[in-house]
Amino acid sequence: MSGDPLPPAVDDVGDDAAEAARLAALQATGLLDTDPEAAYDAIVQLASVLCDVPIAAVSLVDSDRQWFKARLGLDVSETPRSIAFCDHAIRTPDVLMEVEDARLDPRFTDNPMVTGDPGIRFYAGRPLVDSFGNAMGTVCVIDRKPRQLSESQKATLSCLADILAALMDTRRRLGPSQGEG
Repeated sequence: MSGDPLPPAVDDVGDDAAEAARLAALQATGLLDTDPEAAYDAIVQLASVLCDVPIAAVSLVDSDRQWFKARLGLDVSETPRSIAFCDHAIRTPDVLMEVEDARLDPRFTDNPMVTGDPGIRFYAGRPLVDSFGNAMGTVCVIDRKPRQLSESQKATLSCLADILAALMDTRRRLGPSQGEG
């Protein structure tokens, strides 16, 4: 067993304290910069197939980067946090963020992932929220053409996020070597 559980995230103590709690919770999972794991890879594959998209990922949002624990259709293993769609998604932990056409969204019009490779047009990401309420990253699906998810696909992505959050909580409780999938 690892040490005592982390205290819950508290939103009313200020953004810096909430972000520090979120980052501590992310570090406690022991997931950053680890090797691929079958469970995470399978969930990404499932997200891609069920949402009918060429790109899917499990993204963990660290202090200055977004790191992909699992990915399909992306060549990079991380991107700067400053251009990460997932950074926007974790700001509303209980909501699936959907961007139908990134070229028309003022947050992303000049984003190099929209204007260059991989040519993101569509993005949907559901935050991975631990048992303390910390949004540590997302399970996300991406397309190179504008679109929308069906209600069924949104529900599926939310279920996959819940499964991933449970995996992450288990890993934190058991310790990295025992929680691997």
